[in-house]
Amino acid sequence: MTTKDVLYELRTKNGLSQDDLAEKVFVTRQAVSRWETGETVPNTETLKLLSKFYNVSINTLLGSPRQLVCQCCGMPLEDAILSHEKDGTINEEYCQWCYADGTYTYSNMDDLIEVCVPNMVSEDFTEEQVRAYMKQRLPQLDYWKRYEELGDNGEFEAFKQQLIEEINALKIEGMPKVDKLFALVGKDVNLAYRLPNGQEVRFLDDKVTYLGNQLPSEFGGDRNFGVLAGMDFILVSTYENEGDAPELVLYKKR
Repeated sequence: MTTKDVLYELRTKNGLSQDDLAEKVFVTRQAVSRWETGETVPNTETLKLLSKFYNVSINTLLGSPRQLVCQCCGMPLEDAILSHEKDGTINEEYCQWCYADGTYTYSNMDDLIEVCVPNMVSEDFTEEQVRAYMKQRLPQLDYWKRYEELGDNGEFEAFKQQLIEEINALKIEGMPKVDKLFALVGKDVNLAYRLPNGQEVRFLDDKVTYLGNQLPSEFGGDRNFGVLAGMDFILVSTYENEGDAPELVLYKKR
């Protein structure tokens, strides 16, 4: 699609008139009309406003002239999994698992490989092949090339270690000690817990990236412990495979 077609489709899909959109991004209705006829394209600052407003990348607004790839894990990027800055603007360089609200979530390449390998193994690629590919591919990506420049001097790793210590200090019966926390997107782990009155409640935001892990119960059986944490809370639950029949064990403000 061309830029004019993308802009027209996004506006009409969102039920906006040209006047409505013009007001949202501080331009005239005539400017919006010229975009949609292909006479002009939005300037850089307006593209940034449109990107944030529609929650799509500037690359998408321009008709997807290039394939975006996460510069930390190498995953092909689509709008639905793009990362965001603290102010809500889209960062087109990273996926939401590798960069969350202005924070890089991986400082150890081997940890990232351990997370990625199980999701990439298939009938066509064995675990050994995937692991070898990742070890060759990751050092070529911008984040790992510039790690010393982009890193935070270990601040995020220190935060994760503090969370791990707080979680283990809870001494929840049947739950093994946590030794690692991984980036998990809210929509993938936002389970619905049934309250005693029958009402269901979800505690997470689908669009936010949290830290968490899954642990086998020391009691055996088919239930697992799930641990999730953010800046201001710790959540522990149990559930069956695929997150079925979840039960809340603990929700604690930090």
